[in-house]
Amino acid sequence: MMTPRPHDLLWLRDRASLQGITDPWVDTQWHCGLPVVVRRDVDGENVPVGVRGLRRDQRAAGWVARDAVTRRVTPESLTDLALLLNSPFVSQPPVQAAIQLAQHAWPWPWGITGSVGYALATDIPVLHADSDLDLTLRAPAPLQPAQFAGWQALIARLLCRADTQVETPCGAFSLNEWLRDGRVLLKTNQGPRLVSDPWHREA
Repeated sequence: MMTPRPHDLLWLRDRASLQGITDPWVDTQWHCGLPVVVRRDVDGENVPVGVRGLRRDQRAAGWVARDAVTRRVTPESLTDLALLLNSPFVSQPPVQAAIQLAQHAWPWPWGITGSVGYALATDIPVLHADSDLDLTLRAPAPLQPAQFAGWQALIARLLCRADTQVETPCGAFSLNEWLRDGRVLLKTNQGPRLVSDPWHREA
């Protein structure tokens, strides 16, 4: 199995695989048939993950051993057009928006995260008509603002609000923020930091 990356969904062997989580609701609402999501934290022997509850305020952060992972779904795998068209949520605006994006050939890998990604991966109805479409875009090499023109033009015409996070080797940043301000809050494994070049790893 490849090294899990932020936003990947992981299925675990059993409840005992979850480490460092003591929130009482986890024991009543989570089971190993549900995925956990990889979160951003310091690199180590175990994988940092988050558990999702039924309510928006129910989120728990913990860790899992790599050998406890039985299945992995990446955000990129959820952009498959056939999967989107056959989703039980195909009539929902966020999925319709994802279908529009999936009909174009983009020069970078992109994926679906957040509640829409969770619903597509599990068939659990955690999204609704007003849900945002959270997207991740992989950019291992530096890009110029003009290269996002086509993407942003389509995003502006979608049936729902969409938010794009750009993943670089140094962390992730909001595409809208970068295009607007030139400086961004880069989310890294060591915490957020304000940068002007999100592809440059500072000492």
